[in-house]
Amino acid sequence: MKGTKMKTKIATSFAIVLITALGANVIGAEKTPDVSVKNMPPSVVKTIPAPGETAVDPALKEICVTFSKDMLTNRMWSVCQISKETFPESAGPIRYVDQRTCVMPVKLEPGRTYVLWFNRGQFNAFRDAQNQPSVPYLLVFETRN
Repeated sequence: MKGTKMKTKIATSFAIVLITALGANVIGAEKTPDVSVKNMPPSVVKTIPAPGETAVDPALKEICVTFSKDMLTNRMWSVCQISKETFPESAGPIRYVDQRTCVMPVKLEPGRTYVLWFNRGQFNAFRDAQNQPSVPYLLVFETRN
């Protein structure tokens, strides 16, 4: 008899915990937001040079960044630096070549490490056609000697 009571108490406790857990997911739970490509912010899907590349040709004339969605192309971008020493010298105006790809003309030097943020903190002018800022993206690469 004692074993049966213990089994009943354990089963009852398990049922209470299960019902409580299920109830927490149903009662008062927030509705899951509408998740779709359209509703989520854009993100960087490709860069030239590639992130982490360590033998970039210093003769490279443009840094290219491609986003996951069509972007606002009306002269809006935020290419941010962490220091003057690690930011490439500009060789002309930044421009979009299509709805998703932006290019930054540069003059690179051999044997250097370059660091660029595409959107960062309050500087978030890379925005999709619905005016959502892109997820911040860090690009770090090195040029060969």
